[in-house]
Amino acid sequence: MHYNYSTSKISLLAAIIFSMVFSPVAWSQGIEEVVVTATRRVENIQNIPVAVSAFTDEDLASLGVTETLDISKLVPNFIAHNNTGLGTANTYSLRGLNNTESIATFDPPVGTYVDDFFIQRQNANNYALFDIDRVEVLRGPQGTLFGRNTTGGAVRVILKEPAKEFGGFAEIAGGRFGRIATRGSVDIPVSEDFRMKISGYYIDDDGFVENVTTGEDDLNFEKNFGVRGAILWEAGDNVSWNASLSYIENEHANMFNYSDGDDRFTNTGLVSDGAPFAGLLTGDKQNFGLGNETRSLHFTSDIEWETGLGVVNILTSYLTLEQDFLLDFFEGPLATGSFAIANEGQHDQFSQELKLAGSAFDGQLDYIAGFFYFNEDNKTDLAQTFTLFNLPSGSPVFFGGFTYDRTMDNGTDSWAIYTQFDWHFNDQLTLTAGFRYTDEEKDFGITDNGNPYPGFGNGFGNAELLALGIPLKRSESIVTPRFALEYEHSDNLMIYASATRGFKSGGWNARGDGANTLLPFSPEKIWNYEGGIRSEWFDNRLRVNLTGFYSDISDLQLLSGYIDPVSGGIVFITRNPADLRIVGFEGEILASPTDGLTLFANVGVMDTKYKNLAQIIIDQQQNCLNNNMGCGQSIINPSGGIAPSVRAPEYQISAGGWYTFPVTSTINVVPRLSVIRYGEHNISTSGQDVALIDGYTIINGGISIEHTTQDWTLTAACKNCSDKEQYVSFLAGFRYLQDPMTWSVTLNKRF
Repeated sequence: MHYNYSTSKISLLAAIIFSMVFSPVAWSQGIEEVVVTATRRVENIQNIPVAVSAFTDEDLASLGVTETLDISKLVPNFIAHNNTGLGTANTYSLRGLNNTESIATFDPPVGTYVDDFFIQRQNANNYALFDIDRVEVLRGPQGTLFGRNTTGGAVRVILKEPAKEFGGFAEIAGGRFGRIATRGSVDIPVSEDFRMKISGYYIDDDGFVENVTTGEDDLNFEKNFGVRGAILWEAGDNVSWNASLSYIENEHANMFNYSDGDDRFTNTGLVSDGAPFAGLLTGDKQNFGLGNETRSLHFTSDIEWETGLGVVNILTSYLTLEQDFLLDFFEGPLATGSFAIANEGQHDQFSQELKLAGSAFDGQLDYIAGFFYFNEDNKTDLAQTFTLFNLPSGSPVFFGGFTYDRTMDNGTDSWAIYTQFDWHFNDQLTLTAGFRYTDEEKDFGITDNGNPYPGFGNGFGNAELLALGIPLKRSESIVTPRFALEYEHSDNLMIYASATRGFKSGGWNARGDGANTLLPFSPEKIWNYEGGIRSEWFDNRLRVNLTGFYSDISDLQLLSGYIDPVSGGIVFITRNPADLRIVGFEGEILASPTDGLTLFANVGVMDTKYKNLAQIIIDQQQNCLNNNMGCGQSIINPSGGIAPSVRAPEYQISAGGWYTFPVTSTINVVPRLSVIRYGEHNISTSGQDVALIDGYTIINGGISIEHTTQDWTLTAACKNCSDKEQYVSFLAGFRYLQDPMTWSVTLNKRF
């Protein structure tokens, strides 16, 4: 399908951006240098041959960013939204690669990192940003230095270390839907060599969805709190230990809802205060009420030792995550809902890394080498029910049974070695070469829970899977190299070209109803070819970064959920339907044309095309065209054509800025505005007409009053300020809206 989007809108936005940046004003304030660790060493963002967007804590405050979901609106070719049902989970789509499934046999293509520590599950990755040093978004595969499951890129949240001086901040906010939010942090220097930091936050709101069936008026609420303790011990001249322990508890659902005027409604018959499936399900999940809750405990340790060979880091991480939810994804009015899933999950992961970074030959050669080990264990007790509608009686009917009630155990055991060398031929020319060898083994098993109300998916376990030839273990060994050539024309102009390989792990279609549908799918692999320019002009008052890329993805992993026209039930199929080619461009402009004024404009453009269709897709397409069967499934659209790739807008533009206006010698007023425009795109794998979304615009803004001597800031802000009702996700015919407009008033005091 060809999108005929309006070129006049693009031209208008381009003219606005051009006038913002190149208007005849007095250039009098430079742009601050941004230091990142996107190459696993500390470097200026303008000097590395990697496509990375970085935001300091001051940037995040100026832009009104309060959670990781907001970051996507500032990065080209990056879309993020909550998973259907799960308000605690973000689905990231970076350069057209994404995964909307949170069950533990699926891995996302965009890796999430807190500091240098990988977070495997996306079930609870919508972090409330508190005590942040910076956020880095690395675009494109990062398979050499960051490893598996980064075919699309990586989102890195870098937390602040304990400071050398006593200080901190306290913050309180109130907003729409009864929202109350507090944040705070304090740095405690115990001695010259040992310092501590304690940080925490609390969020509570009333929700914005009224249930017209049960009368509940507070669905899609958020109750979220977290605490973090960190220490930094400089044990000697060459040794330091940086460790942290954090606990986060988040209760937040993203229920299907619809708009009627200014209000949002749902029709589900499930209730929050109760146990609608008591006696019908097995285990603790039978006592769940409507909702979604995650609890996570994360320990990290970084021992750094400066040696004659370079800096050695011993990085250790342990994360345990629990998730309980009962959700109705189709909002049926019966007491059992329509399409309900009850889930009790336990996810534990451990990682250990040894990294060496140093230089040789008087700085002509920089090198990084390391060993990485990762282990994950998952146990998921889940059940799924589906209520039939449109029966001859005209009334919805609950089966009295379930498509399945089972426990799934799966895990990963992976190790890797990696190295990367930067050879500086001279002051201008640098060659980068590196590789990572990864060896991983995954296991998978199913146990039937013996539900006394059997449905048509119960009654099988590992023996039935093996009898069908479905393996319970799978292994993968792969080398992911990277090559880059960097030419520094001057201190303010750098040009680079690179070729990078990455891969995402394979898995099993764990939501299948019967044993014959729990099929494995292969790893997703990518070669990405990229070229870019990093430049600064007018004494560092204008920054222009341009990137072009060509991505060749083989064995693309794709989840499809659809309603079976025969049984009326929902079917989930994940397979490798085709390869995918993506050609794209990214432009990032940052300007400080006059004192106190900061302007930005980011542009992302992509063209995507499926190629090398799998034989099963070719057969499905022919069956659709000849027999009207198999239409609207996987990447076959309802008319038998190939659907557009999912969540890959042909263009994405964000522009805005903030201005610090001095009212008195001690008081500033700072207004800010950002406008985000998305081109037409598809939010369903199979490209139904209702899932082809027109281009739309989101507006965020705010205004702050700063007292520079008393160190306080009062801010009034809004997100989705125009209250745009926009569909952002799609599941088997149900379109999910983004959240409505929210506003807040925040007082921040630093001490």
